[in-house]
Amino acid sequence: MSKVAGIAKAKGKLHLGDVLRMLVNDGRLDKSQAEKLYKDRKLDSSNLHPIVVIGEQKWKDLRSPHRVLSVDYLSRWLAEKAELDFYHIDPLKLDFTSAAQVVSKAYAERLKIMPVSVKNGEAVIATAEPFQTEWIPDLERIMDMRIKLVVANPLEISRYLPEIYNLANSISQANSAKAGQIIGVQNFEQLIELGKDKNLDANEQHVVNIVDWLLKYAFEQRASDIHLEPRRNVGVMRFRIDGVLHQVYQLPSNIMNAITSRIKLLGRMDMVEKRRPQDGRIKTVSNDGTEIELRLSTMPTAFGEKLVMRIFTPDVIVQDFIQLGFSQKQSKLWAEWTKAPNGIILVTGPTGSGKTTTLYSTLKQLATPEVNVSTVEDPIEMVEPAFNQMQVQTNIGLTFADGIRTLMRQDPDIIMVGEIRDIETADMAIQAALTGHLVLSTLHTNDAPSAVTRLLDLGVPAYLIHSSVLGIMAQRLVRTLCPACKASREISDEEWNSMIRPFKAAKPASIMKAVGCIECRNTGYRGRSGIYEMLTITPKLRKLITPNADLALLKNMAYQEGMQPLMLNGAEKVAAGLTTIEEVLKVAPPLDQ
Repeated sequence: MSKVAGIAKAKGKLHLGDVLRMLVNDGRLDKSQAEKLYKDRKLDSSNLHPIVVIGEQKWKDLRSPHRVLSVDYLSRWLAEKAELDFYHIDPLKLDFTSAAQVVSKAYAERLKIMPVSVKNGEAVIATAEPFQTEWIPDLERIMDMRIKLVVANPLEISRYLPEIYNLANSISQANSAKAGQIIGVQNFEQLIELGKDKNLDANEQHVVNIVDWLLKYAFEQRASDIHLEPRRNVGVMRFRIDGVLHQVYQLPSNIMNAITSRIKLLGRMDMVEKRRPQDGRIKTVSNDGTEIELRLSTMPTAFGEKLVMRIFTPDVIVQDFIQLGFSQKQSKLWAEWTKAPNGIILVTGPTGSGKTTTLYSTLKQLATPEVNVSTVEDPIEMVEPAFNQMQVQTNIGLTFADGIRTLMRQDPDIIMVGEIRDIETADMAIQAALTGHLVLSTLHTNDAPSAVTRLLDLGVPAYLIHSSVLGIMAQRLVRTLCPACKASREISDEEWNSMIRPFKAAKPASIMKAVGCIECRNTGYRGRSGIYEMLTITPKLRKLITPNADLALLKNMAYQEGMQPLMLNGAEKVAAGLTTIEEVLKVAPPLDQ
């Protein structure tokens, strides 16, 4: 350890002068800059940590690669100086119930330390004061366990320290109050304001705190779904982020039951009924004021009720299709299809491939004051004021086909049918298209040409497909590389050809690979983008659409007519450095199929 570090250690608590001296001695900071800041802040009475003060200056490290001296960067540097590990505080990985029992909240706040985990007789404690260690021997003796000190970002400590204790307290109180049997308030509001429901008794308030916290962090982490899953002795909480499930916490079973009951109450579901599946929805507002819709679904399992919440934010509906991953050419072709006065446009792909987002974005663009846009869905994915939405209700005999029949009497211009599942729905959709309406719908097929054979299999006559279908688009979602940490790598001819064969496409000099950092939760990916396959029904293709159409011949003709397969569109995104070969191979059907 350097002489300066030794001085700091002897002093205990870090001061601005100590840290500035260490940075200057390390050759990371200019001496005159350091002296000026020290002079300016000498009489500063604010209780900011020295590295927060320095981080606010946005200075660049004098050492290569000249990174900005951010608070996070300085925290890592401080850990190195103190010869300790750096710890990034991830709120979704904190063992808050065990950690909160290590030290009291008052003690932790006084020393600016934060317990993060307890395992095998060792407590891991994060601090931003690595040279202030006189409390460790006393605590080790009282707790009868080893303490491992790690350095964390002081801003993260000050943010998450109160939350860890508040949440642990809520769980403890709810647990002792037999929260699994809470009876909720009967005041139903469509808009749920997080943290503002005060008409509760003390036991309920603790459960409300836990649910508020759960939703808040799901929104912050960009989760698309929240899973609450009962197990034999515990409840497991998982978030789906960029298409991948991450386990977040394990909670006592009765707490999980209480959380499920609270969410069912907000979603206007029958709280007592636990034997049959139920659906509901909640509308709430995130911390930054964004309105968010959650679609709820419960399912009875061997160990209790499983609840899944799908999160829809308004920014999912975009006006610019380039943001969805369309190329300029694809965007132009899609605009041509959707500007047609009548006909059917089909979007195909498996569940979770982004079909709903594509259709809603399209309808939002088409829903001008001059046209009547109506939808029939099962269920309504997102409530959108710009168009008229009808929910399929099979229990009262309102099917997709009945819904389209009703819409036809409602003077529509554009109709969106959630999914074509049977011949009756297909027939009604085609009749709507033939009588002068633009119809958009979805099918579950592997690629675009397969949608033609699926319609034929359902029993749709070939001549009706000729006259009604404008175009078919297959799509998938691939995770996009994190811009903060992606790195280039070489690609072999064999690797490239395995993707694009039998087509030809110039091999890029290099492609990008996933690395992993704090920004992307060490996955290497952040966000998702679509890859698309667009099939226009041309005169040559119409000739091949017969009652006994050959799918292989249809595909070959589609390629000749200019259809770019999903794999090739994915390869373009790999070459552009947006995603990886592994991601494309995972979702796109092979070209030899």
